Amino acid sequence: MRALLQRVSRASVSIDSEVVGRIGPGFVVLLGIALEDTIEDARYIVEKTVNLRVFSDAEGKFNLSALDTKGELLVVSQFTLHADTRKGRRPSFLDAAPPEQAQPLFEQTLALFRASGLKVETGRFQAHMAVSIENDGPVTIMLNSSDLEHPRRS
Repeated sequence: MRALLQRVSRASVSIDSEVVGRIGPGFVVLLGIALEDTIEDARYIVEKTVNLRVFSDAEGKFNLSALDTKGELLVVSQFTLHADTRKGRRPSFLDAAPPEQAQPLFEQTLALFRASGLKVETGRFQAHMAVSIENDGPVTIMLNSSDLEHPRRS
């Protein structure tokens, strides 16, 4: 599972010019689900996201998490995070989970985010969406649940 986090001042998602989700300060979470992903991958991504210390404290240092700041989350499904561009000019999406597999796990991931107590908004699975983002910083971080299998070297 991959999550592209963008720290935002505000963000919204619209479908056919109708706003279906809107947040204030927090994260836009673009979430890509792979074929092999499980609920354990979702738990990892949720825990990392809500506890990631990239919000500034009183001294301007990255010491606060979304939980600390009561950040809001706009979670949008985005299978294109699993694009393979190594060969040719057209991306391959063979690693992305098909919709019938991805949607239940996406819904479970939303439930885990909501269980954190933070406000969670979302778009609509498989819809063509317009996402408006006011990136704060900018701060953009990629999370990948495969990091569980490949820990950072000391």
